[in-house]
Amino acid sequence: MEDGYQNRTAFIKGAKDIAKEVKRQASKKVGRSVDRMSDEYSKRSYSRFEEDDDDDYPMQGSQDGGYYRSDSQAANDDEGGHSDSTEGHDEDDEIYEGEYQGIPRADSGKGDLAGGPGSITAGAQQFKDVGASEAARRKDQEELAQQYETILQECGHGKFQWSLYFVLGLALMADGVEIFVVGFVLPSAEKDMCLSEPSKSMLGLIVYFGMMVGAFLWGAMADRIGRRQSLIISLSINSIFSFFSSFVQGYSTFLFCRLLSGVGIGGSIPIVFSYYSEFLSQEKRGEHLSWLCMFWMIGGIYASAMAWAIIPHYGWSFQMGSAYQFHSWRVFVLVCAFPSVAAIAALNAMPESPRFYLENGKHDEGWMILKQVHDTNMRAKGHPERVFTVTTIKTVKQVDELVDIGTDTPVWQRYRLKIMSLSQQIRNNILACFSPEYKRTTFMLMAVWFSMSFSYYGLTVWFPDMIKYIQKQEYESRTKTFTKERVEHVTFNFTLENQVHRDGYYFNDKFLSLKMKSMVFEDSVFEECYFEDVTSTHTFFRNCTFIASLFYNTDLFKYRLINSKLINSTFLHNKEGCMLDFSDDFNNAYMIYFVNFLGTLAVLPGNIVSALLMDKIGRLRMLAGSSIISCVSCFFLMFGNSESGMIALLCLFGGISIASWNALDVITVELYPSDKRTTAFGFLNALCKLAAVLGISIFQSFVGITKAVPILFAGGALAAGSFLATKLPETRGQVLQ
Repeated sequence: MEDGYQNRTAFIKGAKDIAKEVKRQASKKVGRSVDRMSDEYSKRSYSRFEEDDDDDYPMQGSQDGGYYRSDSQAANDDEGGHSDSTEGHDEDDEIYEGEYQGIPRADSGKGDLAGGPGSITAGAQQFKDVGASEAARRKDQEELAQQYETILQECGHGKFQWSLYFVLGLALMADGVEIFVVGFVLPSAEKDMCLSEPSKSMLGLIVYFGMMVGAFLWGAMADRIGRRQSLIISLSINSIFSFFSSFVQGYSTFLFCRLLSGVGIGGSIPIVFSYYSEFLSQEKRGEHLSWLCMFWMIGGIYASAMAWAIIPHYGWSFQMGSAYQFHSWRVFVLVCAFPSVAAIAALNAMPESPRFYLENGKHDEGWMILKQVHDTNMRAKGHPERVFTVTTIKTVKQVDELVDIGTDTPVWQRYRLKIMSLSQQIRNNILACFSPEYKRTTFMLMAVWFSMSFSYYGLTVWFPDMIKYIQKQEYESRTKTFTKERVEHVTFNFTLENQVHRDGYYFNDKFLSLKMKSMVFEDSVFEECYFEDVTSTHTFFRNCTFIASLFYNTDLFKYRLINSKLINSTFLHNKEGCMLDFSDDFNNAYMIYFVNFLGTLAVLPGNIVSALLMDKIGRLRMLAGSSIISCVSCFFLMFGNSESGMIALLCLFGGISIASWNALDVITVELYPSDKRTTAFGFLNALCKLAAVLGISIFQSFVGITKAVPILFAGGALAAGSFLATKLPETRGQVLQ
């Protein structure tokens, strides 16, 4: 009886399986019929993909093939049927539509994996005809660009893009901070390290040299090893050497650390804009890349606020003997590394650019990331049931660049060959930017980048220097001069400031526990005088004579005694090194930070306007229009004769010119194809930093001499840049190459 029961159970189960299979096949046939009549994607132009060769898309000619699953198929799946990818599973397997069920493979660019005679013939033909291979690759890139734009539209703009926006914003913020760090610490570092004028100039420019190298290096690397990986490596280098620079004591080691810190952060701008643009659809790209530029402004505000809060507090320091000193400005350098560290931590939760994967033939990885973007956005919008309908994405045919190094090759030689191969690929990518197809665009952009950077960085450094010069002139106008005075048996125990003493005679005087600030003694005689616990700033003794005088615990070094004579005079327990005292420059320090804070904050209106209008009026109108207005605003500098007037003009120039920078960033991203984008951007950004060094050096040389030359240089450069910008192609409304 039990045997009969078991046979009956097996019979019923077999009947149910047959019924399920019949139902599944019927639903698939109905779905295919409906799909041919009402596919929602028939409205979009896929003819260029569907008409491809059968070798590239062998399944495309079938009725149920193509890039997308139709709505009818998804509907039948909801009614109880199963998709092709879940065929063979029962309902109890808990696999639902949209869950990872094996990644659909791309047919393009993979070749004949069977390894038969056909694949050998095709491979031989590929190596014989390089031109045909490049043409096929270019065709693949064009087809991928069209399909990729449609996929991004299906994925939508939502939570994923905003999350990536804030993560990449931290990296861009780190770049903004790096620009301001050395300028803020220089007044303190020059006293702490006893820097000469040439040393101060080199310290101010070294970060630009580092960023120039970094932009070129990491921009090229990002096209070969990936955007995310290159950005993490570059930010890690920046963080490590920023940390070290806050602790090293010597000038040369500090200079070296700041150089390598600049090399690291130099890759942020070219990688960040390229990385983010590859997650944005055409109608969102200009606006949201402009919003991303706001983080550079936030970086400047962060640096100004931290300098304002930390550097003037001399009590935030410690020392171990006279050999190691850690002052508050070093705390500021350490704090400025936080945005870079935060960006590294956040980037570990972000995926690589799917466009980079698809350009390099990695279909599976690209498909997975695009599905993640789609699902993240749909869940955030309250539509978790919506299915990512893309099944196959076009990938680009890859050029075989592998080198057979054998299994017996030493490890060091393998790495050497890999580095040589990577260097050759980077070189080819750079040369491709000057190929006939992109040569005109590259040279035009070089001219625009150079002219804008030369004028912008030159003026933004010239402004604070002019303010300092005006302050210095005002301070010197209050200088008190004393001539041929005779002072005997007097004790000075109060601050001496902003005075000039000529042909004086001081006999048996005591200078006790006082500060000398901007004091000059010329052709004077000090006889039997006693100096104790004296701290000096900008104080010099020229052509003076010291007779039987004693210096105890002072910072009056020999270099402060210019052409002076010492007769029977003694120095005891002199203070070693340069003394750092913020009490003298307390108000000046706050003014420097406040001016930079206002200048950085002034770009906010320009950022907002450029973001709202970038996709409405176009990139070229934004770039040329902002450059022309900036050029006109330069000539108002002739009327900046006061401190407040120069600050107002600084804010005006910064607020206007930021729109042209935003437009230039967007148009540079859109003018180059994906496999050359960060290489070209990095090269142009490196040229930008070179122009910045030239502009700063030239403009600073005219401080206190004339205003006309810097104004004419800046105005002429901006006028030339705006004219050349009109010759560039407009990229608004175009698919990202």
